[in-house]
Amino acid sequence: MRNFPIPEAELEIRHVRASGPGGQNVNKVSTAVELRFDIGASASLPEEVKARLRRLGGRRVSLQDVLVIDAGRFRTQEANRRDALGRLADLVRAAAQKPKKRIATRPTRASKERRIAGKRTRSTLKRGRSRVGDTE
Repeated sequence: MRNFPIPEAELEIRHVRASGPGGQNVNKVSTAVELRFDIGASASLPEEVKARLRRLGGRRVSLQDVLVIDAGRFRTQEANRRDALGRLADLVRAAAQKPKKRIATRPTRASKERRIAGKRTRSTLKRGRSRVGDTE
């Protein structure tokens, strides 16, 4: 696995007001961090890593191909900034790993027989639940 350092120039960090509890502080201080990373415009990541990052980002990736990470877990700007950068690093690290190729296998005869035996047992159990002498 390679390391892909992302230059600070490719990141857009904005400080916004946090939601949730915090009393007067939450109305005055912009402690939450919104980190934006334009995946498509990034020169520091290869295309295959970008594709995996889009998939891993899920709904955090906008239609404009921008990954948005909101960090407002902590009370200080600096802690939220570190949290956002750490989460981006974790996502990039996960996207950098190539998924293992799945080797197709076939079920063994014993596993097929166990499955059929389980179905037979379940069928017998359910048949036993029906009313006796029900002619309808």
